[in-house]
Amino acid sequence: MSKKQHTYDAIVIGSGISGGWAAKEFTEKGLKTLVLERGRDVKHLIDYPTTNKYPYEFEHRGELTLAIRKENPVVSKCYAFREDAMHFFVKDKEHPYVQEKPFDWIRGYQVGGKSLLWARQTQRWSDFDFEGPLRDDFAVDWPIRHKDLDSWYSYVEQFAGISGNKDGLAELPDGDFLPAFPLNAVEDYFKKTLKEKYTGRHVISSRCAHLSQPRQVHFDQGRGKCQNRNLCQRGCPFGGYFSSNASTLPWAAKTGNLTLKPFSVVESVIYDEKLGKASGVRVVDTNTKEVTEYFAKVIFVNAAAINTNLILLNSTSSRFPNGLGNDSGVLGKYVAFHNYSARISAEYEGLKEFTTDGRNPSDGGYIPRFRNLLKQETDFKRGYAAGFSAYRSPERDTSGMGTDLKSQLLNKHLGPWQVGSHMMGETIPKKSNYVKLDKDQKDQWGIPLLRISVDYDDNDAKMKKDYLEQMTEMFTEAGFKNIKPNDGGQAPGLDIHEMGGARMGHDPKTSVLNKWNQLHDCKNVFVTDGACMTSTSTQNPSLTYMALTARAVDYAVQQMKKGEL
Repeated sequence: MSKKQHTYDAIVIGSGISGGWAAKEFTEKGLKTLVLERGRDVKHLIDYPTTNKYPYEFEHRGELTLAIRKENPVVSKCYAFREDAMHFFVKDKEHPYVQEKPFDWIRGYQVGGKSLLWARQTQRWSDFDFEGPLRDDFAVDWPIRHKDLDSWYSYVEQFAGISGNKDGLAELPDGDFLPAFPLNAVEDYFKKTLKEKYTGRHVISSRCAHLSQPRQVHFDQGRGKCQNRNLCQRGCPFGGYFSSNASTLPWAAKTGNLTLKPFSVVESVIYDEKLGKASGVRVVDTNTKEVTEYFAKVIFVNAAAINTNLILLNSTSSRFPNGLGNDSGVLGKYVAFHNYSARISAEYEGLKEFTTDGRNPSDGGYIPRFRNLLKQETDFKRGYAAGFSAYRSPERDTSGMGTDLKSQLLNKHLGPWQVGSHMMGETIPKKSNYVKLDKDQKDQWGIPLLRISVDYDDNDAKMKKDYLEQMTEMFTEAGFKNIKPNDGGQAPGLDIHEMGGARMGHDPKTSVLNKWNQLHDCKNVFVTDGACMTSTSTQNPSLTYMALTARAVDYAVQQMKKGEL
C-alpha cells in the first residue's frame, strides 16, 4: 500500500478508556482517525462468551485451577482473574517484564483494554488534589486546577453515565450524576455514626460508571439500564456500565471516520528531523511480525501508563536519543500508584431486622480523604480514601453426621452483618520509582522488555498505620465487634492505578507534558492516559483520564485548524 493509504488525520495508540475517548472526540470532529490496539478485537455483545453463563456451566464453578495459578503467579492475584473473565487478561508468560522490585503488572490486551475489567469507581479531583504537590512540596506543580477540567468532567459524565449523589463536599466535587445506588442499612448506620462523632468524616454512596437511570444519550449509544448483576468483568450485554466497547468506540465507528486495527503492536513513534515533529508510528503485526508504518498530523499515546512510557522511551532519534520528548530526562521516572495494601473487617450484631436484597454494582460506600486536608496533622504527607461495605451471608451448622447434618445444611439462617473497608492511599512520586528499557532482553516483537523499579516508602508505611488505627477507632465507635486489621502487604501494581512517568508540568526542564497534555518538545504528540499524571491523589483516576482526553483533543483540533500542528 502507498504512504497515502497509510495516512490519517489522527492516530490513537490504545483503545482503552482514554484511547476510546480520543477516538470518539476526533471522529466526531470530522478527523479520519486510526486506532491501534495490540490485542485482538472484542466487539460489544458479540465477544462476551461468558456473560450469560450460570455458575454450573463453568467447569470449575468459576474458580482457577492450580495449574493456571502456577502459570500466572502475577495476574492470578487480581480479584477479577477468574474462570469467567481470565480471557480478558494478559497471561504472565506471554508478555514478560523485569521486576527490579516486586510489581504486579495487570494488563488487558484487547480492543477496549481494561475498560472491560475496571472497578468503575469514578470521582472528580478537587483542588486539594491538584494543589497537593505545590502545597506539600513534592513532584512538580500541576499546570491545571479543577476549574480547567470542570466543564470537561461534566461533558464526560453526561456521556459515560455516572451514578452518585450531590454530597456537597469540597474535597470531592459534585458532578452531573444519574441517581445513586443507595447505601444499605448498616452502611447508612455507619454514615450516621461518623456524622455524629466526627467532624469532616463522611460515608457517601460510591460514585460509579453505571446507568442507574439511563438518559437519551445512553439509549442513543445502544446501552440500557444496569441490571445489578455484578458480573461486569465478563462484559455487559446491556451496556449498563461504561466501557470503550459499549460506548465510545461504537459511537466513533458510526461517524464513518474510524479505522480500528487490532493485532497492532506499536513499536515507536516516528520523529521527522526535518519537520521537527512526529510523522507517524511504527507498528509490528501481533501475529505475523510484519512491520508497517502509519502517518498522521497528530498522535495520541494512550497505551496505558506503563506501556505509554515504554513506547516513548523506545521512540529514539538523533534529536531524542533518550526517548521522544525527553529533553528533561524525567521520562519514565516519578511513577506512582495507589496504596491498597491494608484492609479491615468486623462484625455488627445490630439491625438484624434487615438484610441485603439484590446486588449493588457501586460496591457500597466511599469515605473521602479526611487526613491532612485543611492542615498538616500527621507525620506523613497527603492522605487516603477508603471503601466501606456491609453485607449479611447465610450460615449453616456443619456439625453432626448423616440425616442430622443434611437437615442442618438445608436449614440455613442469616449470620451477623459483616463490614469491611479497604485503603486507597496516595503515594508520593519519586525519582527512584521508575521504568526503563532493558538493554539486552526483547520481546517476541523485537521491543525491549521493560524494567520496573517501584516500591513503597516510609511515608506509605506511616499512612497505612494511621489508616488501620483510624478505621479501628471508627469501627469501635460504631459498636462493631471482632475487628480485624489486615496489613496485606501486596506489591505495588495490584491496585491497577499506576500513574506518571510522562508527567504534566509548567517547566519543560522538569516535566514531559504541558497543561494541554502535549509533549513540550514534540508539539503534535499528546498523552492523556495515566502516564500524564503529576500526582495520584486518593481518587480513582479513570474519570480524570476521560476529561483530560476530551479537553486535549479539543485543543489539538483547534491547533490543527490554526496550522500550529
